[in-house]
Amino acid sequence: MSRVKYWQAVNSALREELARDQRVHLFGEDVGAPGGPFGATRNLQAEFGEWRVRDTPISEGVITGLAVGSAMAGLRPVAEIMYFDFMTLAMDQLVNQAAKMRYMSAGGFSVPLTIRTLCGAGRGSGPQHSQSLEAWLASVPGLKVVWGGTPADAKGLLKSAIRDDDPVVVIESVSQWTQRGEVPDDPEALVPIGAGLVRRSGQDLTLVCWGGTVARAVAAAETLADEHGVDAEVLDLRTLSPLDRPLILGSLNKTGRLVVVQDATGPCSIGSEVVRLAATEGFGSLRAPAVLLSAPFAPVPFPPGLEREYYPQADDLVAAVLAALERTPA
Repeated sequence: MSRVKYWQAVNSALREELARDQRVHLFGEDVGAPGGPFGATRNLQAEFGEWRVRDTPISEGVITGLAVGSAMAGLRPVAEIMYFDFMTLAMDQLVNQAAKMRYMSAGGFSVPLTIRTLCGAGRGSGPQHSQSLEAWLASVPGLKVVWGGTPADAKGLLKSAIRDDDPVVVIESVSQWTQRGEVPDDPEALVPIGAGLVRRSGQDLTLVCWGGTVARAVAAAETLADEHGVDAEVLDLRTLSPLDRPLILGSLNKTGRLVVVQDATGPCSIGSEVVRLAATEGFGSLRAPAVLLSAPFAPVPFPPGLEREYYPQADDLVAAVLAALERTPA
């Protein structure tokens, strides 16, 4: 095991996959000599050459179209879309082409395409660079969507995505970019797509999180245990499509209570889908109403103080859990 930063884990995953498979190519704005806008592709062009680590024009549509075509031609492209918000400029190629190609060709074509994109939430990036749009992508049949909440998961999920035969969107958190964590040194240490993880086992309540909310959820669970005697189980979804439904329902069956936390707004979100799952398939397990703690239905503010109030923090989560427990029938 090595203790590395989140971005270093991403860089390591890309380096290992470029070395392992000659079909792996990187495309994106400034991914070559500059090493990527956030350093994720640092030194990779010098090591693997301009053919395999290629700078592109400032056009998300071109980047994604190039990646879709090269994937259909037999390569395994990894395309970087600088900010999550800019995925809107690549939606036709991704949603109408990549996600549907296997279905429309009756299995004649696969699209082994990985899209890397970064969520700017929590870094004062404002309303056009901070959006959490994961539910848009997770609602598209044919796309897989993953989001690692630790350096180890960021690396393991990215490697699994590159090896997958279908298009996968890998979301990364700029707010965690310099966070350190233990990462396996084994280049075959993959994180399976579709499998969530119990970050903390507990009996009193199930706390569901992913991506940038994972550290806050774990911190809240520790505060709940230390200061309030509440034993919360923390589930990190890791994969947002397909959801690990057995993990969620199994935990809910054990605890009977559910709180979901997300940086996205509430309506039509991943969190609301988890709550729907609990209210339907998990209804018999519920001992109290499920709770969704999310950002307000408004654009992300620029000022740091307002931004902190906008996103759910660990103390907000503690309060939401305690309120949920108070509603539990005796």
